[in-house]
This record gives sequence, C-alpha cells and structure tokens, in this order.
Amino acid sequence: MSCEQPNQPRAAWSAEDLRGNPHAALDKAHRVESMFASIAGRYDLNNRVHSFWQDQAWRRRAAMLARIGPEDDVLDMACGTGDLSEMLARCRPRSVLGMDFTEAMLEIAQRKIGRKARSNGVPTPTFRWGDAMEIDLPDGSMDVVTIAFGLRNISSPQAAVGEFARILRPGGRLVVLEFSTPRNPIVRLLNAVYTQYIMPVTATLLSGDRSGAYRYLPRSVSTFADPAALAEMIAAGGLTVQQQVRQSLGICTITVATR
Repeated sequence: MSCEQPNQPRAAWSAEDLRGNPHAALDKAHRVESMFASIAGRYDLNNRVHSFWQDQAWRRRAAMLARIGPEDDVLDMACGTGDLSEMLARCRPRSVLGMDFTEAMLEIAQRKIGRKARSNGVPTPTFRWGDAMEIDLPDGSMDVVTIAFGLRNISSPQAAVGEFARILRPGGRLVVLEFSTPRNPIVRLLNAVYTQYIMPVTATLLSGDRSGAYRYLPRSVSTFADPAALAEMIAAGGLTVQQQVRQSLGICTITVATR
C-alpha cells in the first residue's frame, strides 16, 4: 500500500534548487508566483516581525526620495500587498497604480486599501495584474516608477529596467528599494547568521509555508546584483542613477534614477 500523497503541492524551492543560483532557473517566474501565492496571507506579519518593524520605515524613505508632485502619475511595480502604494498615495500625486504578478497579493492589497480612510487630495490606488517585463502601459505615461524588494524576483531584471525607462516621461524617476549586503564586517556577519539560519526557520513557522519562500529569500539576495552592479544595470537601461541611499547599516539600499 502506497503512502504517497499525490495531491500535496511541490515546493517552489527545494534545498537542492537553492544550492545553485535561483535566478538562473528557467521557470523562475512560475516558482516566484507560486511562492508568493503561498505566503500572501502572512506576508505583512512576517515582514514586520523579521525586519523588526523597519520595513515600513524603508518604504516611507523610498516614497520620500521619489519627490512626488501633485501632477504625477505613479506606478508601484511588484506592489505586493500595497504598503508602498498607500505611502505613495499619501504623497498626493494625481494617481497611483499598483501592479503585481501574483493575484493573491493583489486581492489582499485591494482589501487593505478599501479599509483606509481618504483625506482630501489623497488618491485611492488602483491595482491590477502586470508583468514587469511587458508592462501594459503606453510609452511615457508615468512620472514615477517604484519597485520595493521585487526586482530580484523578476526573470530578467534588465528587461524590467528597460520597460521602466520606456514608460517614464522625460524627467521621470525610478526608485528601487532592494536588500543589500552591509559593508561593516561585523554587521555583515550578524546579518548573514540572521537571514540564513534564524529567519528561514522562524518565518516558515510563522507563515506555515511549504513553498520554500523563506529559504529562497536569503539566497536570492546573496546571488543578486550588489548596489554598484544594480546601478550599472539601471544605467544600461537608459536611466541616470542620481543616488544610492543605504538603510539600516546597509541591510537594504534605495537607488534613485531619472530619465
């Protein structure tokens, strides 16, 4: 008699998958979508707990660096559950559009926005499915594009940067918030121990995740472009990098570029 459970879903990321570079997986897009669908329900809670409630401060800083004006149209790509989209809306642009590749995340974002009170001049973000490598928007249709902790999850980050440049108007801004490796050797060691050995266990327990999402996270960071390489990628996409601002001793970095 077989003890197999054929209906049990396969993990998006196995230990074997993560011995190599997860960004090289040919089916990376499918794996990432499956992973985020699996953790959507506890995504916000895990973000708060495992960043020690700093993730919202990082997003607020990114929104501030976008220098949003009242006539700006803003795209928040890989918007997830909409936290950055809401912060961008509170900067009072003309409009905020959140796009994401995972429907489960968008459903949560829509519910959260529906519970928010609106003051005068604060637009209600709209949300819809979108692929960063083929953005369904006209050329020169946005003044600001933001992406927080999402660029490394895209199959071709370079293609996404090219799309960001395409849809930005002249003078438009791209703001990328992404994890990075601290420069200080002590901070770097402590961060590595936390992200590689502690966080994967506690986040998996908190979320009840079976997709391997929180084993993928540290591996996806360590194998992705560092801030200098990211700046080169953005420049190759046709944008001019204006500044890179490290947050929390270099745990993450905000890169600002213009068209």
